[in-house]
Amino acid sequence: LCNLQNMFGAGTETSATTIEWALAELINHPDIMLKARQEIDSVVGKNRLVEESDILNLPYVQSIVKETMRLHPTGPLIVRQSTEDCNVNGYDIPAMTTLFVNVWAIGRDPNYWENPLEFKPERFLNEEGQSPLDLKGQHFELLSFGAGRRSCPGASLALQIIPNTLAGMIQCFEWKVGEEGKGMVDMEEGPGMALPRAHPLQCFPAARLHPFAEV
Repeated sequence: LCNLQNMFGAGTETSATTIEWALAELINHPDIMLKARQEIDSVVGKNRLVEESDILNLPYVQSIVKETMRLHPTGPLIVRQSTEDCNVNGYDIPAMTTLFVNVWAIGRDPNYWENPLEFKPERFLNEEGQSPLDLKGQHFELLSFGAGRRSCPGASLALQIIPNTLAGMIQCFEWKVGEEGKGMVDMEEGPGMALPRAHPLQCFPAARLHPFAEV
């Protein structure tokens, strides 16, 4: 029962937290929100709701998800154990040593990222406007789901749920903060294994289209 609770808890909390961070970043960067909405409208239109099959044709939305996971990884620390004696960059690591990989720090390392504290989805787009850098552990500067045989088993599910849900929220609503709708979202991080927000995201949605036919 405990393992089952952990499975559902990890699978839902981390995805929800990522979507919350992404929406907060978009509210604070209305130009990025507008660009994502324009991409969705051009690919999907305004007569139906965005679907999972559309995500492959939405590279900018994909890049927003990647940039969110770079800055706000819901697994900020990855725990591993060495299986044999080894030497890494001059450090002797005995077998059976517990190792912590700081994914949060790697995602903000200026040796790998230009202006690492800036929210800039364009960093993941190539000259063709595609988003080739994936989140499957093949690029060690972006280890959102870990890497190797013990990477996150829920990665495939998360990479379906997160971009599709976020795209729907961008497509269907205008998002505002504060009484006049011109406030900024506090981006302070709180304590917790899934790197939650220090303060709940409080914003106001206003419908911008109605993709469902009236009954």
